[in-house]
Parts: sequence; structure tokens; C-alpha cells
Amino acid sequence: MQKNPTLTVVAAALADGEGRVLLQQRAPGRAMAGLWEFPGGKVEPGERPEAALIRELAEELGIVVDLAALTPAAFASADSPDGTGRQMLLLLYLSREWRGEPRPLDAAELAWVRPADMRALPMPPADAPLIPLLERLL
Repeated sequence: MQKNPTLTVVAAALADGEGRVLLQQRAPGRAMAGLWEFPGGKVEPGERPEAALIRELAEELGIVVDLAALTPAAFASADSPDGTGRQMLLLLYLSREWRGEPRPLDAAELAWVRPADMRALPMPPADAPLIPLLERLL
């Protein structure tokens, strides 16, 4: 039996003043290539989820997000896309404040999307269930 069958990942719903959320499209050649997702990534061993998200947003988008600007919003789970059979636990944080202009440093493309319009986009299994929550929050 695996020691830790759960893969913890963090993601951000970066919301602008118009009720839109930033999504990124997974780059070609990666697991789930072409799907639209909330920016974020894996929590490394010994790393706090919020610290992992701040690091991932800097690496993926080139932006700075302060800890105080992250509000826990929801979680979802799905089978991990890495084929190991592990369960993936996605922790979603909401943020309305960051410094810098988001750039697709680790994605094919970025898009600002209203939650209701996310339903028409192909999204990973752990991201799609979060749409109804975002519709109520924004």
C-alpha cells in the first residue's frame, strides 16, 4: 500500500473586477493538454498549501500574491492524472489582489472567463465541479 495515496494540489481563482476568473490552458505534451484549468500546482513535501500556491503563481504567471490576499474557497477531488491511481485533492483559493500582469509562462494560453461560461470549456475532473461555487461567489 502507498504511504500517501493522496496528491495535494493548490489552485487560485484569480477574480477581476468584472466577475471573471483567470484560466490557463494546459500546454501541449503535458498530461491533460488543451484543458482549461485554474492556475496552481503540486504542494511539495513539507510545504504549506498557501506557500505552494504563492510559489506556483509566480512560476506559472509571473505575479506576486500576498498570503493575506488568499481566501480558502473550496476543495474537490478526482483521480490523479499521472496514472498512479492516487487521489488528487485540489484546494481552491480565491484572490482579488496580486501584483504584476499574468503571463502564460507555463501554459499555452490565458483567458479571463465568467464562471457560467466555464461550463462550455473542457476542464480537468477536479476543476469543473468548482464552477457552481464560483457562480455563487462572483
